[in-house]
Amino acid sequence: MKSLVVITGASSGIGAAAARTFSQAGHSLLLIARRLDRMENLKLPNSLAKSVDVLDLAEFCKAVAEAEELYGSTDLLINNAGYMNLDHIAQQSPNEWKKQFEINCVGLLNCTSVIFPEMIKRKTGTIINVGSTAGRNIYDNHTAYNGTKYAVHAMSEGLRREGSPHNVRVIVVAPGMVDSELTSWTSNQQILADRESYRQSIDGALSSDDIARAMLFAYQQPQNLCIWELALAPTKQLT
Repeated sequence: MKSLVVITGASSGIGAAAARTFSQAGHSLLLIARRLDRMENLKLPNSLAKSVDVLDLAEFCKAVAEAEELYGSTDLLINNAGYMNLDHIAQQSPNEWKKQFEINCVGLLNCTSVIFPEMIKRKTGTIINVGSTAGRNIYDNHTAYNGTKYAVHAMSEGLRREGSPHNVRVIVVAPGMVDSELTSWTSNQQILADRESYRQSIDGALSSDDIARAMLFAYQQPQNLCIWELALAPTKQLT
């Protein structure tokens, strides 16, 4: 059995795909999300699923301790938990801006703060943060979400500077358009219709499995090789 991989947002989409992909590669897993039944239904061997909100630092810490008792030290953390609600800022509740920053940014730092120090002590380990092409390009109706993903990219670069002297890699995987549940929180029907029209114009989005394979590829490089950022998108998507 290979080393422990911790995946947040593991109940659906990219997180669930990453769980399947890394399990098939022989890794033990700690799966973190709020929907426990979804994770348990993956039925993956050598895996522990915990219903934990990434904003609950104490519960995340307990889950990691339990998994490491079973499977050994964490060698890879995939910060995948995310939330997106697209709309015009003038029409959107401030609570929605706050929620996006809390989950996408504070949640990432919470989980990193538990695992990163131990990686530094051991002089090895890898963190993969799920960024986005929205962390490099500005899109209409993405104002708050753009802000969170620009922050993810910036925080990742800062963490890389902290981890690099200790042989710890920090990688950003930055997908373009992906078919996932991430759009399910957007209620503005015109925005959803425009997104679907664009999706069709580029002959469809990537799958979550595409992103998971990219994560595995980046992780499986030798520890002395760090892919700083892996941006991937449908061939016809230009920005």
